[in-house]
Amino acid sequence: MNQLAVVEGVLERITFASEETGWTVARVDTGRGGGELLTVVGALLGAQPGESLRMHGRWGSHPQYGKQFTVENYTTVLPATVQGIRRYLGSGLIKGIGPRLAERIVDHFGERTLDVIEAEPARLIEVPKLGPKRTKLIAAAWEEQKAIKEVMVFLQGVGVSTSLAVRIYKNYGDASISVVRNEPYRLAADVWGIGFLTADRIAQAVGIPQDSPQRVKAGLQYALSQSSDQGHCFLPEEQLISDAVKLLAVDTGLVIECLAELVTEEGVVREQVPGEEHDEGGHAVPVSAIYLVPFHRAEVSLAAQLGRLLRAPEDRLGAFADVDWAKALTWLRGQTGAELAPEQEAAVKLALTSKVAVLTGGPGCGKSFTVRSIVTLALARKAKVVLAAPTGRAAKRLAELTGGEAATVHRLLELKPGGDAAYDRDRPLDADLVVVDEASMLDLLLANKLAKAVALGAHLLLVGDVDQLPSVGAGEVLRDLLAPGSPVPAVRLTRIFRQAQQSGVVTNAHRINEGVPPITDGLADFFLFAEEDTERTADLTVDVVARRIPRRFGLDPSRDIQVLAPMHRGPAGAGNLNTLLQAAITPSRPDRPERRFGGRTFRVGDKVTQIRNNYDKGRNGVFNGTVGVVCALNPEEQRLTVRTDEDEDVDYDFDELDELAHAYAVTIHRSQGSEYPCVVIPLTTSAWMMLQRNLLYTAVTRAKKLVVLVGSRRALGQAVRAVSAGRRHTALDHRLTRG
Repeated sequence: MNQLAVVEGVLERITFASEETGWTVARVDTGRGGGELLTVVGALLGAQPGESLRMHGRWGSHPQYGKQFTVENYTTVLPATVQGIRRYLGSGLIKGIGPRLAERIVDHFGERTLDVIEAEPARLIEVPKLGPKRTKLIAAAWEEQKAIKEVMVFLQGVGVSTSLAVRIYKNYGDASISVVRNEPYRLAADVWGIGFLTADRIAQAVGIPQDSPQRVKAGLQYALSQSSDQGHCFLPEEQLISDAVKLLAVDTGLVIECLAELVTEEGVVREQVPGEEHDEGGHAVPVSAIYLVPFHRAEVSLAAQLGRLLRAPEDRLGAFADVDWAKALTWLRGQTGAELAPEQEAAVKLALTSKVAVLTGGPGCGKSFTVRSIVTLALARKAKVVLAAPTGRAAKRLAELTGGEAATVHRLLELKPGGDAAYDRDRPLDADLVVVDEASMLDLLLANKLAKAVALGAHLLLVGDVDQLPSVGAGEVLRDLLAPGSPVPAVRLTRIFRQAQQSGVVTNAHRINEGVPPITDGLADFFLFAEEDTERTADLTVDVVARRIPRRFGLDPSRDIQVLAPMHRGPAGAGNLNTLLQAAITPSRPDRPERRFGGRTFRVGDKVTQIRNNYDKGRNGVFNGTVGVVCALNPEEQRLTVRTDEDEDVDYDFDELDELAHAYAVTIHRSQGSEYPCVVIPLTTSAWMMLQRNLLYTAVTRAKKLVVLVGSRRALGQAVRAVSAGRRHTALDHRLTRG
């Protein structure tokens, strides 16, 4: 085996970095021999161009690329030469210093530049055109950089990537090292991006024993939070115990003991609820459900608040209790110029006379027209109507449809840092009727916040398609409200209108929902490009999006076309397709600013999506699933700006870029509540486990005008046949019927 060697050099550029593994290929200037660059490979995630690195590793040779150095670990070192210092300061590593200012500072202080910034930062004011304000900023940024570096060295020693080290430092400052040493499992709860597995690896490195109760309790809470990411509000106790034993590789008895302690400490809630199994008398056999506290609180509270709204003695739309419906509907027909079908009429009456109601149905069945009719009648009686939807796109569509103003649910409730809402039971919304579209997307936590903000006596109408995928977050709120025995009245629209029958998109959506294969020949708005090979499917998808559809239909590949993939991983998954589509739609150009973060490169013009709820960003927070376009990138201020689809400009510091992912392709789950002129769906047999009817149905119903399927006929057949197996673990339906 090659001997360990040490190489020092300036990182010039990163040519490839895998987001998933951290494997990086980079070019380094070692300062030897006529500007030739050395290829280094290995885990270099977190190192930025311009930094001087001391790399420990081994020399080797690549059949195609020749001599290269494999890095096992590295540290950053301060450069010693004038060119090195100029390059280091000018690379945007220190906030407030860009290339031009770096030039001026280094021209003034030469090789002593870094010593001056370190020991006498007040002297920076000697540099022409550098004022006291900027001087202070640079000194503070340098100090922070230094403190972070110290924490970094410690954290890299225990196997933490640089980007997470920055996060840890931001959270705990000077206490970082102490927290990591003594309470590493706190990281999983406090620092976004660190899960239990990373915290567990750190704990092992700092010597916390495998059977420590601190570890087992953290593992139990992690198993529950993993299940909530899968949509469950609780886990049956037996399942939780077996998941934790597998995860932690400890004795079952120890897990049972620690779970009992967690219940006593109120770290989790245990409650008997009806299970999936039934006894001979047809009664549900109870299971012992274990909840994380916020989900238990939200489920109990949502059921109680819906009950309160339904039973409220006052009625803010009381005028509709004894209205002459024949007269009202005749007037409405004059306003809208169209007749309501009988089931639409029933829905209109229900929404205006019942304090909580659900309207559901598939595409082309007239949900939108029914909502417009309800809003028109309510406004005619001078009612205050408030319109909302879970996503910016859905809210925009609702506003266009009704002619009123619509907001996202988050904005409507004015969620504050930490996730509390400005509107709740003590300060309800001033509205007589609250209409929420795309309600299949409402998860338990958001639905609870919404219900609490509706005033007693006001009406709440939830509109959505229950056959679509359930929410990304935990719960199946819409399905639970429609469960047999639910006290919430509902109307399901089933009749497809004649105009909609002419649309291949609508017709095929209903066929898929009924388990019948879609028609893929002879339609003007629904196509299949058949390709059985997964790798070739990815290339064909890119060709269809970047060239064929724009050429034939005149659609913009970035603005009008959305690729919806069944899964994130794999050659035709959203992750890889984003890399390929970015290269085709916004390729690297000298005049297009860009910034690399981890395995991703962000460029001005990129389509991106937020991947976590961040209540501190923007006017009222920026939420998981918000889509936008990178409209500016400032290396000096280390800031990137995104214009969201709600037309808000949101700034991201460079160390926050792990909150963004590219969105040329997104998973079908992430597309809920959004509509696009054209949807392209890659279907491959490698996504076999994900191919289910409600997944394909959701993807097809996201398209307004055009659907293009790319890939395997076998995979398409599987998606149409396979009905999603299990329901989510939720007890909302039970709490509603019992209440």
